[in-house]
Amino acid sequence: MSWLKVSAAAGALAAQITTTMAADMPNTLPPPRYLTPMSDRPAPLFDANFGWYVRADLGYAWGNIGSAQSAPGFPNPTDSSLGKGFVAGMGAGIKTKWLRTDITYDYTTAMKYQGTIATPGDVSAKITAMSALVNGYIDLGTWYRITPYIGAGAGVAMLYTSDYVSTLAPPFATGLSAAQWNFAWAAMAGAGYAITPSLMVDLSYRYINFGDTKTAADASGQMTFKNLAAQQVRVGLRWSFDDSLAYR
Repeated sequence: MSWLKVSAAAGALAAQITTTMAADMPNTLPPPRYLTPMSDRPAPLFDANFGWYVRADLGYAWGNIGSAQSAPGFPNPTDSSLGKGFVAGMGAGIKTKWLRTDITYDYTTAMKYQGTIATPGDVSAKITAMSALVNGYIDLGTWYRITPYIGAGAGVAMLYTSDYVSTLAPPFATGLSAAQWNFAWAAMAGAGYAITPSLMVDLSYRYINFGDTKTAADASGQMTFKNLAAQQVRVGLRWSFDDSLAYR
């Protein structure tokens, strides 16, 4: 029965070695994921404005004009130009993972028109623009909280013409003003930076086309300004209603 004694001794020795090694080994395995405290998990990169949001924008506009056309029988101005102005806007919209849509209202301060018939700048007027657009944007991905995008919009614009002055093309009456509604469209590109999960800074460029407009008319006729547009550089804020959605 000596082999039984040998086997028993070997088993006891193996158990002793296993117990000693287990006591000396450090516990290097991480706790299960469901036991990891939330505060120890890395903060995810996020893009703000998931769900409903509101926005506000300020910017600077450079006016563009195609041409000016006088009443029949009068010379047309040349060297037509449209000056600069400030733009302010607000809106509301909704954002999914990569698609964003919103409705915006913008006001562009008076831009000065100047043209030449006989002497430089002898035709002038002020043109103010208000627009309401439905816009769509495609987000191009998010890197370090920066989300570039492209977009387009369509809607209506109201152009208000005032302070028209010319001695060679009508209207010759002073103090006249006129307002006209037009179809308007826009194209834009920009990038947003997420300050918090619910607040984003938006820096963008926008081209907006207002269409044509006319001055008020007197007995001699009126002036028509054709293909009015503006290039705008804008900065704004977008605030999301539901910041928890930004972590999805």
